[in-house]
Amino acid sequence: MLYAILCYDDEAAVSAWSEDEDAAVMQRLGVVQEKLERQKRLGPVARLVPTTAAVTLRKREDPIVLDGPFAETKEQLLGFYVVDCETMNDAIDVAKELAIATPGVGSYEIRSVRFFNGKGAPG
Repeated sequence: MLYAILCYDDEAAVSAWSEDEDAAVMQRLGVVQEKLERQKRLGPVARLVPTTAAVTLRKREDPIVLDGPFAETKEQLLGFYVVDCETMNDAIDVAKELAIATPGVGSYEIRSVRFFNGKGAPG
């Protein structure tokens, strides 16, 4: 089963990392990614641009587009992983490895992925 691991953290804190600090974090995350890749369990991985570049479309009769993220929160969605795991506990173990590789006090939301159009479903 595929699981999405959504990465939340304080965007201001992460954006304040020096290039060296950011490179070190990405290198540690790369170790986890390479392990999952060797196991053929790694799907798409994305790092999102800052929320200052985001827009939100509010659903209504006449939809409206607003600058920025929908909700003002302490933590922002910074990126995500899609991983192939047999159980939720396996996906939690992957998130724990990601957490060890990343400084800060953010969180990881783990959700199973369902396909509605038949595309992208595992073989």
